[in-house]
Amino acid sequence: MPTHYTLHAGSLADLKIQSFELPAPAPGEVQVAVRAIGLNFADVFAIWGLYGATPKGEFTPGLEYSGTIVAVGEGITHLHPGDRIMGVTRFGAYTTHLNIDARYAIPLPAAWDFNTGAAYLVQTLTAYYGMSTLGALQHGQNILIHSAVGGVGMQALKIAKAYNCFTIGTVGSAAKVDFALSEGYDRVIVRGKDFEEQLKKALDGKPLHLLMDSVGGPFFSIPFSILAPMGRAVVFGSARYATASDRPNKLHLLWHFFTRPKVDPQRMVETNRAVLGFNLIWLYENAELLRGLLVELEALRLAPPHVGHVFPFEKLPDAVRLFQTGKTVGKVVVVVDGKAIV
Repeated sequence: MPTHYTLHAGSLADLKIQSFELPAPAPGEVQVAVRAIGLNFADVFAIWGLYGATPKGEFTPGLEYSGTIVAVGEGITHLHPGDRIMGVTRFGAYTTHLNIDARYAIPLPAAWDFNTGAAYLVQTLTAYYGMSTLGALQHGQNILIHSAVGGVGMQALKIAKAYNCFTIGTVGSAAKVDFALSEGYDRVIVRGKDFEEQLKKALDGKPLHLLMDSVGGPFFSIPFSILAPMGRAVVFGSARYATASDRPNKLHLLWHFFTRPKVDPQRMVETNRAVLGFNLIWLYENAELLRGLLVELEALRLAPPHVGHVFPFEKLPDAVRLFQTGKTVGKVVVVVDGKAIV
C-alpha cells in the first residue's frame, strides 16, 4: 500500500505517515515508485504555512524526487515502466508513490543513482535560471554566492565556473570554509559583523556583477550597495527567517520582517542596478521553459550534485530538522526502501 507524509501547515511535529489509495495514471501522466526525495527550504516554509503557494487543508510536502516508472497513462509513448526518472512536483514528493504530468518526469542519466537524481533539479534549475535568465550571467564576471555549500550554492558555483567567473562564497560557519575552498570557490567569507570589510578584501578592487542571495538582511544590503553598474541581485530565498524548531518563531519572524532591506527604485535608476526575485513554483508552472532550461544545462556538462546527508524514509522529520539547522553541506536526501515499494 502506498504511504505518504501529510499535515495541516503549522508544525513539523504534526507530520505523519498515512496509507492512501493511488488511482491509475490519467492521460498524459505517469505513475512513479519513488526511490529518493530531495529536501528544500521551500519544504520548511510550506510545513510552517509561510509559503504563499502552500495548499489549503491537509497536504503532502515535497517538491523533488527520483524513482522508477511503474505505469503510464494514455498518450505517453516516450516513457515506459521500468524507466528511471527524476522529477519535480508542486508538493506531494514526501511519498512512496505518485502520479505526475509526464512533462515533469526527466530521464535519469545512466551513471547517476537515485540519490543524485533527487538532488539535481530544484537546486540546479534555481541556480541556472537565477544566474542566466535573471542575472544575465556573462563570461568572466565576479559573483557573490550566499550559502556557498548548500545545494543551490554548490550548483551555482559549477555554473559560474563553466562561465570562467571569479567566485566569492559565503558560509554561516568557519567549519565550512575548507570544504567550500576545496570545491573551487576563489574566496570564502564567514558571514559576520565584519562582512563588508571581508567582501571588499575578497573583491580586491574587482567590480561585483552578480549577487545570488538566499539569506537577506545586511548580507543583501551590503553587496547590493557596491554592485557595479548593470549589476544584478537575484533573490531566491530567505534563510534568515528559518529556525531549528518545529514551529515558526513568531518574534524571530517579525524582527526579520520589520528589519528587512528596503530598496529605493529611484536609487536603482541612479546607480544602474537591479533586484530580481523568483520561486521555483512559478518555474514549475511554465513546463516548456523548464524543459528548455534543462536542455541548456545539459550543454554545460556540470558535475553531478553533492549529496551530503542521507536519511531513511521513516526518519524524514529528523532529516528536515537537521536541514533547518543550517549545518548541512550539499543536498539532504531521504531514501525510500525499494523493498517496501509494492
